Parts: sequence; structure tokens; C-alpha cells
Amino acid sequence: MTDTKLRIALVQMHVDAGNPDANYDRLKVKLEEAVQGSEKPDLIMLPEMWNTGYALEQIDQLADPNGERTKEMLSAFAHEHHVQIIGGSIAEKRDNGVYNTIYAFNEQGEVIADYSKIHLFRLMDEEKHLLAGEKLGQLQVAGAEAGMMICYDIRFPELARKLALGGAKAMFVPAQWPNPRLHHWRTLLLARAIENQMFVIACNRCGTSGTSTFFGHSLIIDPWGEIIAEAGEEETILHAEIDLSMVDSVRAKIPVFEDRRPSLY
Repeated sequence: MTDTKLRIALVQMHVDAGNPDANYDRLKVKLEEAVQGSEKPDLIMLPEMWNTGYALEQIDQLADPNGERTKEMLSAFAHEHHVQIIGGSIAEKRDNGVYNTIYAFNEQGEVIADYSKIHLFRLMDEEKHLLAGEKLGQLQVAGAEAGMMICYDIRFPELARKLALGGAKAMFVPAQWPNPRLHHWRTLLLARAIENQMFVIACNRCGTSGTSTFFGHSLIIDPWGEIIAEAGEEETILHAEIDLSMVDSVRAKIPVFEDRRPSLY
């Protein structure tokens, strides 16, 4: 395997809203499942808010203080299995409030990046219970620049373009994207891939929480907008391999970035 190739496993799982212990236990089983088989993944990604779900009324009590429980578990697993982890996102309690935060780990189990969701989704009252992040989500995978966005963030093309202009060749998107908006989910992710000529790797949850149902359909999309892998609606581990060198090839064939006219827009 060359340095630009990356084997990916997406953990599409049910999340018990308001029950962190059950979710940590479920994730431990899913992580072990993800590294089974003849070809172990280089990178594992998890869905959004997998530790608490959207139990926002109790989120102040349920959130992981400074992400310590999450970091301890995912760091140990990354180190033991020598795998990079983009830890979905968690409800993280800080001194000033609760954030929706991704922690990313390298193969040695070290935290190499973090990102807190900057666009809060008012349809689910996020802005009433969570604080918005104030920085971009940037990290390195397989020696290449990459970006992180969370769920609602994908409705903001300027954020994806900002990350692409910063060199990102892949975008990682954990989500809890519910019915009935499957068409929006697929269309927006495909658009972000095509317009930025980058890989888009999106891990959605599945199952039911209260009156909301979540359709899964985690996706891995190449820089042409072709779907490499797509999950169904059930719990699963979605596996695929990508080659990040494809980004340079696609951008050379249709030089979108060179043809931009930012002085006009």
C-alpha cells in the first residue's frame, strides 16, 4: 500500500439518547468489529454525538468533562491497534458550557486535532444547549491535509471551500442526519465532493431516538462525485479504500481552483 492510499472503516451505529454508558459499551464492540478481517483499516470514523445522542435537556449533566472519558478510550484503542481514529463527535463539557466536538487520534493514540461544530442546528434546539466552536477543523491523514465538518455544517459550501483552499484533499463528516431529509444528505455531500474535487467521507448514525429516525446511508465519495461505498439503514461497518493522489489528478483535469475569480465574488 502506497502512502496515499487509505483503508477506511465507518462505524454506522444506533445511539441511545441520554445513556452514555450504553453508548460507550456499544462502541467498544463496534470498534473491535471494525478491525477484524484480513485488511485492518488505517482509519476509523464514528458518527456525531455518539456518547449522549440528542438528550439536550440533560446535556449539561451527560456531557463528557473535557472529553476525558472519550479520549482515554479512543486513545488506548488507537494505540493498541495502530489505527487513526476520527472520533465522530461527542457532547463535551467545558468550564463555559457544552460543545459538539470531534477529537482525532493518530496511530500512537495521540490527539492530533479537534473541532467543535461551528453551525448549530436550530431545528433541534442546539443553540439553546450547546456553544458553537470558533475554529476550522483541520488535520492530516496519510500525509495529506484534510478537513472536518459536523452534520449541519455541510449546508455551508463556503466552509468546505475554505478548507479546500487550505489544502484539504478529504473531508470527514460525522452526523446525526434524520428522516425525511435523505435526499438533502446525499445531494449536499455529493456537491461538496464535486465542487471541491475532494473525497468526502461521511458517517451517519442509524436507529430511532424519541420521535426522530435516522436513516444511516453513510457515504464515501470520490473527487469526481462518484460513490465508492454507501451503507443501508442498519448498523454496519462500512469499509472502503481511497487513494488521495486522485485529488491532484482530478484538479489538474478540471482546474476549478485556478479558474476562480475571487475578486468578483
